[in-house]
Amino acid sequence: MDKEQLKAIIREQADMIKQKLGSEHIIARDAKLEDYLASNVALFILGVRRCGKSTLAVQLFNGQKHGYINFDDERLLGMSAGDLNSVLQAFYELYGSDLDRMILDEVQNVEGWEPFVGRLRETKRVIVTGSNSKLLSGELATRLTGRHIDFTLYPFSFSEFLEYKSVRVGGALTTQERANINKMLLEYLRNGGFPEFFKYGRASLESIYNDIINRDIIQRHRIKHAEALRQIARFLISNSSQEFTYSSLSGTTPVKNHITLSNWVKYMEDAYLIFTVERFSYKLKNVAIAPKKGFAVDTGFVNLLGFSSDKNLSRLMETCVAIELKRRSAAGRNFNLYYWKDYKHREVDFIIKSGEKVDMLIQVTNASSEQEIKERETTNIIEASDELQCDKLLVITLDYEADKRIYGHDISFVPLWKWLLR
Repeated sequence: MDKEQLKAIIREQADMIKQKLGSEHIIARDAKLEDYLASNVALFILGVRRCGKSTLAVQLFNGQKHGYINFDDERLLGMSAGDLNSVLQAFYELYGSDLDRMILDEVQNVEGWEPFVGRLRETKRVIVTGSNSKLLSGELATRLTGRHIDFTLYPFSFSEFLEYKSVRVGGALTTQERANINKMLLEYLRNGGFPEFFKYGRASLESIYNDIINRDIIQRHRIKHAEALRQIARFLISNSSQEFTYSSLSGTTPVKNHITLSNWVKYMEDAYLIFTVERFSYKLKNVAIAPKKGFAVDTGFVNLLGFSSDKNLSRLMETCVAIELKRRSAAGRNFNLYYWKDYKHREVDFIIKSGEKVDMLIQVTNASSEQEIKERETTNIIEASDELQCDKLLVITLDYEADKRIYGHDISFVPLWKWLLR
């Protein structure tokens, strides 16, 4: 590519980012990454398309001089690893030869980018963003052992959503304030947390979803049976929080091959469209053959493609809790997430496991009062507690709060909004 043309694209992209930060309502994200911006360490911000990775990257440099390029620009299609040195030269000509901070946005669109980043991080502070979890697989993982930090960013958390809406929560709440928080929670469950939704509405969710399916999955992996893949994606998202097997998926599409279906699900996970949670067992073979649960990366997708949120509130709540647990794990709490189900089909929604120890059991229900708590919710978590030798039991409710001792087990009942804000 002609260098002057490349410099013009870089200037235009920089102007667009500057205009966005200056004119739009931008909030600070709940990501403490500043300490990782050290020399010789590349910071990778990964996550679903358009969840705010680029904005966060620019915020992290906090007004300091830096070079920025977004490779998800159609004018840069076909750029190869051999062109990347021209990007570096363009940065130097635009910002000076002392430039030592750079953002490479959606770099996975350039095949063979890894050695370039490996070379840059020796002398520069480099932030790399990407919409594919495989960004750090293969060669780069080997070359950058101990030399990179990766962080997964999700759409707005509930606390970020409230921050965006300028809603402050603190101290004891009045009845009216509590009712308002619950109203905001239902809005958050219904619409999700993609920043663009709050500017452009439902159309933005459709655009993001279609870009992920078409660009990040179908085009990237050269899927021949594109419509069949779309059917599988719609099925998994509209049934978010439900168990699935590859046999059950084969009943929704003309494609019956389980290996193909398994690959498609993995591609969706790689693109951060969904994530899966395995059934817990101490036997790895049982984990491998048991059904998995699929979760959409954002409740807005669930409401866009699937069931009515009014009739299926508990499933939206369970999806929201799963996303928040993934977010907390990505933020450094380092635990593994499972669900539990025994031979009698008694189920607990989430198991938190650190190392060899089961730390917590979590059940999710849309109950708003003690009378609405179904007996099976407490029976199941008690059965799992006895089997797994775990005494930290949590039931996340819509708006019921209490600490109860039931059949010799202490169980905390916490409203979803309060748990999300912890």
